[in-house]
Amino acid sequence: MLEKDKIKKQILDAFQFRHATKVFDPDKVISDDDFQFILETGRLSPSSIGLEPWKFVILQNKEMREKLREIAWGAGGQLPTASHFVIILARTSKDVRYDSNYITNHFRTVKNAPEKVVRELPARYQNFQENFGLLTTERTIFDWSCKQTYIALGNMLTAAAQIGIDSCPIEGFNYKLVHKFLKEQGLLEDGHFDVSVMAAFGYRKDEPRPKTRKELNDIVTWIK
Repeated sequence: MLEKDKIKKQILDAFQFRHATKVFDPDKVISDDDFQFILETGRLSPSSIGLEPWKFVILQNKEMREKLREIAWGAGGQLPTASHFVIILARTSKDVRYDSNYITNHFRTVKNAPEKVVRELPARYQNFQENFGLLTTERTIFDWSCKQTYIALGNMLTAAAQIGIDSCPIEGFNYKLVHKFLKEQGLLEDGHFDVSVMAAFGYRKDEPRPKTRKELNDIVTWIK
């Protein structure tokens, strides 16, 4: 088997292995090295115009997990048992509007863009955001920011599966109450972040049902 074919098989095997784990083995803990690897795949993920509009909050405190469990019905089995629990925050309109200080500083200090490019950014991205209807409401631009976090989420889930670690993405929570919970903990940084999605990581307690998916021909259309 060619090296490329081996890599392709390893990746597809990881996708077959991955499932939405509802309950983890609480006695099995992910090593620091392995979890740093998972976080690194999130950090290196792509995002629209390279804004990296995310923050990963690793919730390991048992008391706080129990409080969150009361308002996150989709994480009832994961919060008490997961080795690591991640709340992914997305930047709000304060940071991802075309005229925000965050965008200017990000391009200047992280992307090392030339100053001429930095000065042109507001006009360039105003046009982009208006054409995509992102400036209609606070929610529309926040949803755009959240979309970027799902790219990082998907990469983290896949990376975990490739090294034999289970996971579960979680949207089942009361947004208003989770927002309040995070705000009270000082995690939303004066409105610069809000909750996007959650994910649990660990090792499965039970074997899942066989994976089911539609056939490729049912979801792909070729235009030649």
